[in-house]
Amino acid sequence: MGSVVEKSALIICGDYMEDFEVMVPFQVLQAFGVRVDCVSPTKLPGQKCFTAIHVSLGFEHYSELPGHSFTLNSNFNEVEVGCYDALVIPGGRFTELFSVDDRVLSIVKAFAEAGKPIVTTCHSQLILAAAGLLKGKKCTAFASMKPVIELAGGIWWEQPGITSPFDITACLKDGNILSSIGWPAHAEILKTLFESMGARIHTTKANSVLFLCGDYVEDYEFNVPFRALQAVGCKVDAVTPSKKKGETCVTAIHDDEGAQAFSEKRGHNLVITANWGDVSVYDYDCLVVPGGRSPELLVMNGKAVTLVKEFAEKNRVIAGVGQGQWLLAAAGVLKGKRCACGDGMKVMVKIGGGELEESKGCVSDGKLVTAVGWPALPSFISHLSKLLGLSLSFE
Repeated sequence: MGSVVEKSALIICGDYMEDFEVMVPFQVLQAFGVRVDCVSPTKLPGQKCFTAIHVSLGFEHYSELPGHSFTLNSNFNEVEVGCYDALVIPGGRFTELFSVDDRVLSIVKAFAEAGKPIVTTCHSQLILAAAGLLKGKKCTAFASMKPVIELAGGIWWEQPGITSPFDITACLKDGNILSSIGWPAHAEILKTLFESMGARIHTTKANSVLFLCGDYVEDYEFNVPFRALQAVGCKVDAVTPSKKKGETCVTAIHDDEGAQAFSEKRGHNLVITANWGDVSVYDYDCLVVPGGRSPELLVMNGKAVTLVKEFAEKNRVIAGVGQGQWLLAAAGVLKGKRCACGDGMKVMVKIGGGELEESKGCVSDGKLVTAVGWPALPSFISHLSKLLGLSLSFE
């Protein structure tokens, strides 16, 4: 997914930043050829920030659950604003601390003075207010931020018709300020950011992609490619055999915390966007099976296995991440195919007739794409986009 012009972005990170609001831009920008540096003022490259899951669990206020540990890859003290084309500030409670950090504010002001895109989500607009950048600017955020924006001289804007987090789709652009209520709007956030960075989307046709999910699907492995494909113009649906359109699946966070196997924690909710009975293989160009423990659930459902077989019979693109290979093996899709997979899926790939590519995080073989797990998602999205005839260039 090479760029005509090399682009780069900076993400300012901190403990308890919103999990999706750092990882989605981090991985999706990389998938389309953008270098992404992640820094925090009191931490060094290789050190980690704790993330937080912000999701509605039926209470008056959203809940905050423990997320992943996010590894920083660059040094805050060595940041040169002139080396970057965009700034991303995730939401989360860390923004309260950084809003009174002169070093952070200095960097943000420098991006503003240079007219470079600045992405803010949920609560990170507080940093714009502290930097004095909201005067006369139209801005949106989580609703509790309205008085902050107005007291800072900004013009509050709110997306109409929101009755649940799943209705949040808008990214507001005013000059170089890009703002949104939060992570559910990532498709539009990414689309607007790409456009602001001078990107052009190239496609040979309109693509439709179906994600086959279930409860405890891997959080990143669903959401990151789902939002990435939406951002570049694909029609994307999520379906599961046992739930109707508008119902939710709970996701799972799998993270390396030093044990022999990854830990599992509750993640964000995802909304099912299509009814099982309405799904036809003829309406989609691609099927994606994310990992987590949902493939183990789906493999016990004959309808789910049959759907995968139908996509293979119609020569559609099929993609699996992590434990998704469990379902692909059961459907006979891996026979004679080169596959990438983690340790937990090696037996399934072998007995399913696949050929292990142990040194690679992601592999394409014909119309099959497989990846070891969420750390390989940038490569997975890049491979999948290529098979769908999608690319991005920057001018």
